[in-house]
Parts: sequence; structure tokens; C-alpha cells
Amino acid sequence: MLILGFPAGVFGTNTYVLAEGPGAGCVIIDPGQRSLEGLSDLVARHRLEPEAVLLTHGHMDHTWDAVPVGARYDVPVYVHTADRFMVGAPARGLPDDFPAHLLEGHPNADPSGLRAVDGDRTTVRAAGLDIEALHTGGHTPGSIVLHVQGGESALFTGDALLAGALGRTDGPGGDERRLRSALNRHCAPLPDTTAIHPGHGDPTTLRAERRLHPFLRPEAAPASAG
Repeated sequence: MLILGFPAGVFGTNTYVLAEGPGAGCVIIDPGQRSLEGLSDLVARHRLEPEAVLLTHGHMDHTWDAVPVGARYDVPVYVHTADRFMVGAPARGLPDDFPAHLLEGHPNADPSGLRAVDGDRTTVRAAGLDIEALHTGGHTPGSIVLHVQGGESALFTGDALLAGALGRTDGPGGDERRLRSALNRHCAPLPDTTAIHPGHGDPTTLRAERRLHPFLRPEAAPASAG
């Protein structure tokens, strides 16, 4: 599995490209501010063909270039239903005192191919990959983490889980208890070797995060019904 990425714009949002390998279809995750040029370079250098854009949540720093990227490659853009209202209106979902000048330049429009991901666990099939969109909420109402298996287990966590820290829950729609419960449900069954690619900062592993967050450990998984 080929995973490429870089921090985009003044917010340092990690923008990712995911593919089975060079010369294949690919999925773009969280096209941040001024990411189109960097994405175009990665796509051309590795001979990739974008097939979809996935948004881990609706905050403007993760949706900024969804419109131009979706248009450049004529691909659908997926976001959870609960965060759809933010995508074309960047001030939504932010604190009232958020500096307005930091929103200047956002397209303020929905991508033409915007599609909703619904439910707690939905599989998006694109670029030869089965990508599980696991709903966490907690950071925003529609926050999701994306689980991919392709010879290895990888989790794209957006702002729900960062290296060494739980995602922020003090903004509009935030709920720490809900975020912890969802991460427990979705992450506890995964192997220690799962690579975590967060929305900001350095990558980490589930093993490293379990040392800091016991609720992510396998023994913390909820008991199966039945």
C-alpha cells in the first residue's frame, strides 16, 4: 500500500494520497489549504489516477481544497452526513470568536460531487480499496476515522486522535465522552501494528497510543452481544 502525504497551508493539515501502489487509482484524504499543487505533483510523480476524495470531518482546514481537487479530477467527495453542513460554509462548526481573516480564500461552496457517508460503519470502495468510514463524532458531530487494510492496517484519524493526544472536544458539537467511547469501539479490536495517520502532526502507531490511552487496548473492547 502506498501512503503519501504532506502538511498543507497555514493550519498544517495533513493531506494524504492512498493507493495500492504506483501507477494505480488513488484516494485523496483531507485536501487542506493550498494542497492542490502538492497533490497534483504526487499524482503525476507516482502515475496515479484519483478516484475519490474523503473528508475525515467538516472543519474548513480539512475541506479547503475539496472543491478544486474534486473539479480537477472529476471525482466524488465524501463526508459524513452530520458534517455536510460545514463543507461549503467554513464558519459553521467553529467558535464565534474564530478570526474571520483566517477563512479568506476558502471556496465557500460545496464540491459538485459531494456525497454523504451515513451510519456508524460504512465501506467506501474506490481505487481497488475497501475503506471503512468509522463514525466517532466527539470532535465534530460527523467526525470519522478511515480504516484501510492492504497487507497492513492503517487508520486515518483526522482530528479525532493525534500522536500523543486525544482530539479536541471543546469546540461546537464537541463531546469527549462520545469520542472516547467511539475510539474504544473502533480501535480496541485492531492490531498493535496499525499505523495511525492523524490530521495534524507526526504519524504514530496504535501500540504507542495504547500506552497513553488504556481505553484503546484490546481488553477494553466492548463485549460482543449474544
